[in-house]
Amino acid sequence: MSLLDIQKLSLSIHGTPILDNVSLSLRPGEILGVIGESGSGKSMTAFATMQLLPDGANASGKILLQGQDLLTTSEPELCAIRGKDIGMVFQEPMTALNPLQSIGKQVAETLRIHDRSLSRGEAMRRAANTLERCGLPGDQFPLSRYPFELSGGQRQRVVIAMAIALQPKLLIADEPTTALDVTTQAQILVLLKRLVSEDGMALMMITHDLAVVSGMADRICIMRAGKVIEEGAAGTLITESKHPYTRALFEASSHQPDRIQGAHNVPLLQVRNVVRDYALPRKGLFAKPGRHRAVNDVSFELHHGESLGLVGESGCGKSTLTRAILGLEEVQGGEILLDGEPVFAANQPNHKVRRKMQVVFQDPYGSFNPRHKVARLIAEPFHLLETQPRGAEREALIDEALESVGLTPVDKHKYIHEFSGGQRQRIAIARALIIKPKLIILDEAVSALDVSIRAQILDLLADLSARFGLTYLFISHDLSVVRAITDRVLVMQDGEIVEQGETGAVFDAPAHAFTRTLIAAAPRLPDIPAHIGDTHGA
Repeated sequence: MSLLDIQKLSLSIHGTPILDNVSLSLRPGEILGVIGESGSGKSMTAFATMQLLPDGANASGKILLQGQDLLTTSEPELCAIRGKDIGMVFQEPMTALNPLQSIGKQVAETLRIHDRSLSRGEAMRRAANTLERCGLPGDQFPLSRYPFELSGGQRQRVVIAMAIALQPKLLIADEPTTALDVTTQAQILVLLKRLVSEDGMALMMITHDLAVVSGMADRICIMRAGKVIEEGAAGTLITESKHPYTRALFEASSHQPDRIQGAHNVPLLQVRNVVRDYALPRKGLFAKPGRHRAVNDVSFELHHGESLGLVGESGCGKSTLTRAILGLEEVQGGEILLDGEPVFAANQPNHKVRRKMQVVFQDPYGSFNPRHKVARLIAEPFHLLETQPRGAEREALIDEALESVGLTPVDKHKYIHEFSGGQRQRIAIARALIIKPKLIILDEAVSALDVSIRAQILDLLADLSARFGLTYLFISHDLSVVRAITDRVLVMQDGEIVEQGETGAVFDAPAHAFTRTLIAAAPRLPDIPAHIGDTHGA
């Protein structure tokens, strides 16, 4: 018997169709993977199930939870159902948590809202037990800790603890691992699967990454443009998919861009024995502050025209090293040279060197000021130049940058909210290109994108590298992306480079135990028959 039964659910917001006759079901103890690109309707299906819809939403059909139609349930009754019978885990744990409350109070609050007779002490005791179930034992993670004191994976465990504190019958997880590194992602997936097994609850796992659910879901549902286009058992759907869109998703998941190996032996970036320390809080009034070594004796070279990958877990020092390379933080030891010149000179950032580097960040929307039009946004790097272009020359450079990433000059008159996620990332790349840098640092530049959009951006980066002779430092926790786009790879652990070499060689025969752990933790699709990738005539 189904726990959740969605029947012919249609949804519109202010008259715009969002969902079209969506039907799916979930049994107790079952894991359903809901797959689709941004805008496919997968998250709105979850919000409709929770009845957390925006103003102007109009829904029809049925959403039956143990036979009760949630579309006709009153708001007071829904408040009793949310949290108690249906729990939800969101994508960004820092946004989902209250930064002003300790983790213990936040889990306890969930318990007390649904059981007013529960004392504070008993609620905190149960909160501690729930957090321990989610991998946060009290001796290591006191209830008094705040979200900012935890890593991304630890914060996501707190969000999961809040969602399962009352042992709901249904858990909805909306992109719960997108921003996490591969080992942390694997741990969260194992945790979710264990909780489903222990509590007998159903799990609706929403994601754009097929590899994430292929190893844990019982069934997979593919959505596109608000419709369910294909559904079936996970193993069967992957190997015997019939819909051309499903096959296109599988193909995009393992996409390899055509790249020209154009690296020269001349080094562009030289990192020599770099050390970066941070001061720790004092443990006593008169105690000396401790030191944390974030980067320890790191050395490597990046050659002209080369694409170099940098991988590692959260907290390994990747971001600290990136800031040092960009001249945003001074190092305590060693040196960083670009084109033979120091990134820091006389304890100050060397702006002559800085203009030769640009960076593309993970979140293409958060990278821009939403109040400004695209023309102003992508022209921001002009301030690094000794003489900034004006008038017709400035407009011509903006148009050229937009056209180089597959957009049009007309787009410069629009605001950033008028573009999709993939288009925003193209604009971010255009901004990086506009002053014709020698080195572009890509910091998780495709990790938040759908698989098909990710494939397009990887193709774009390969094309730009060939056309303009660009050099890339590609930082990512997605090992499949690193393998697809880089010539060599560095593996970083606890502030040190533990392995480096040609990408294929490192991935096929890793020498270091940590590299083997990373590769083993990475989700991957099973081998797919050749006909799956053949969409001709479909």
